[in-house]
Amino acid sequence: MKAKILLCEDDTSLGFIIADQLKSLGYDVHLASDGKEGFKAFNEAHFHLCIFDVMMPKKDGFMLARDVRKVNADVPILFLTAKSMTEDKIEGFKAGGDDYLTKPFSHEELQFRVKALLKRVNVEVEEEEEHIVKLGTYTYDKDNYMLTHSEFEKKLTKKEAQILNMLCKFKNQVLPREIVLNAVWGQDDYFVGRSLDVFITKLRKYLSQDTNVSIENVHGIGFKLEVVNG
Repeated sequence: MKAKILLCEDDTSLGFIIADQLKSLGYDVHLASDGKEGFKAFNEAHFHLCIFDVMMPKKDGFMLARDVRKVNADVPILFLTAKSMTEDKIEGFKAGGDDYLTKPFSHEELQFRVKALLKRVNVEVEEEEEHIVKLGTYTYDKDNYMLTHSEFEKKLTKKEAQILNMLCKFKNQVLPREIVLNAVWGQDDYFVGRSLDVFITKLRKYLSQDTNVSIENVHGIGFKLEVVNG
């Protein structure tokens, strides 16, 4: 079955990145931007796991966990926090939390903790990530960083592949610039922003063999990988 996760994170960029990472592992993720919205979502659907940021507006993670525990005593709850104080961890466990992850954390650590919590409630996730992507007349092998066309073949660098992976995942949707910067470089300052522009220019060149495939700038927001009829 496909495990369903409720993620509550008020940092838009971080929430987007975590949700994207979890989706790439095959999970069905619902992202809420505050505790009040998260509790509403929890009461409207069935979730196998909850991931709550501690510091959120309207209703913090601890309050949200207490409310969730009033209606469901068993769903695993993982707290995300910038705090590492023992007192905060104890408060989290008293609120009904099962585990605690201190920011910043790696994708691998998040993956391990999520799988461990789901295993406790006997939920296994099916692998659904698409490894071969069709982009118009191009074929992109995500595992081997290989972009191929009848008149073109290019082995991408790691960063080129990371950026293209994100664009593919949100094909024909706007991908915010800061999301890419934080996911690939871990920051979104001016200098890495200029680096991103260089990589986008390179990817545009690689995709120039098909006029139905393009990476468009969305002024003041980010980029959109447009694939006509694809």
